[in-house]
Amino acid sequence: MRDPTTDLPYALGGPVGAGSVKQAPEDFIVEEILGFQPSGEGEHVFLFIEKRGENTDYVARQLARHAGVPARQVGYAGLKDRQGLTRQWFSIQLPGVRDPDWTTFESDAVRILEVGRNARKLRKGAAGGNRFELTIRDLEAPDESVEERLATITAVGVPNYFGPQRFGREGRNLERALELFADSRMRVDPHQRGLYLSAARAEIFNRILGARVRAGNWNRAIPGDVFMFADSHSFFKPEPLAEDTVQRVRHRAIHPSGVLWGTTPSTATGEAMAIEQETTRALSAYTTGLERMGVATARRPFRLCPDNLAWTWPSPNTLRLTFNLPSGAYATTLLRELLRCDNFVA
Repeated sequence: MRDPTTDLPYALGGPVGAGSVKQAPEDFIVEEILGFQPSGEGEHVFLFIEKRGENTDYVARQLARHAGVPARQVGYAGLKDRQGLTRQWFSIQLPGVRDPDWTTFESDAVRILEVGRNARKLRKGAAGGNRFELTIRDLEAPDESVEERLATITAVGVPNYFGPQRFGREGRNLERALELFADSRMRVDPHQRGLYLSAARAEIFNRILGARVRAGNWNRAIPGDVFMFADSHSFFKPEPLAEDTVQRVRHRAIHPSGVLWGTTPSTATGEAMAIEQETTRALSAYTTGLERMGVATARRPFRLCPDNLAWTWPSPNTLRLTFNLPSGAYATTLLRELLRCDNFVA
């Protein structure tokens, strides 16, 4: 099975050139923005860790082993790619126990930058966002075309697709999801099970968003739409669609959203619902499977607007980008509307 994101439509006319990312870990730097400060007290130790060449789940399991606790007592807000230099928070539940010697946990690949305490475990999705710094080398594109496209992305955003890493290598998480749906008694590690179900929901969302991109209304309010703020999981649905709502969408204050499939029906109606229904008709293996697995329905904004997008040219044919994205958004999604970077998954 191939990467299921390769045939998703572009919103801005396709890449303006090509380049190479991740020739070195420092070419891809991501720093998690926690969104709150650990209180300083409580049974959960919070660790801000810098890692290179290690994925999140592996570091979490190593932390559990180092602290002598079950893996379920380790928390993190989100998965980070192993290729690159990443900084993120972990929590470890250690009630009434002195901290182990964290210095002995460090290695050439892992450094502990900050340690604190908090009353509650760090839950998935709890981060406020991520700060990215990408260095793109061997750039094959006119500088003016790159800067024009970056200015357009700043002004209008990009479709908020799930990136290829959500689907595993060559989309294999989707294959595993279908196997799981066919045999719900199949023994699967809980972490892997979550990845398979997430891939199925992401595939449905991406296809609905792709249909909106083809229709030219992915970033416009249409009748029956459900709207979200970029930094909130809550949503609202004004009835009927008012001009004030249309203007708020136009000014990027709110965004149309798509369903993350689950047990309860989508809250979209009218034209928006018609697009969802038409798109999901061919995806019944995923929709039925998710319903049977008891996955809760949610929503996700159709539009992704980076904050503080800036760029510099450190040398000829080398571009450096910095920007912030909300939690759950992908740098891949932004970059695909700019350049072809086949070696980039982040």
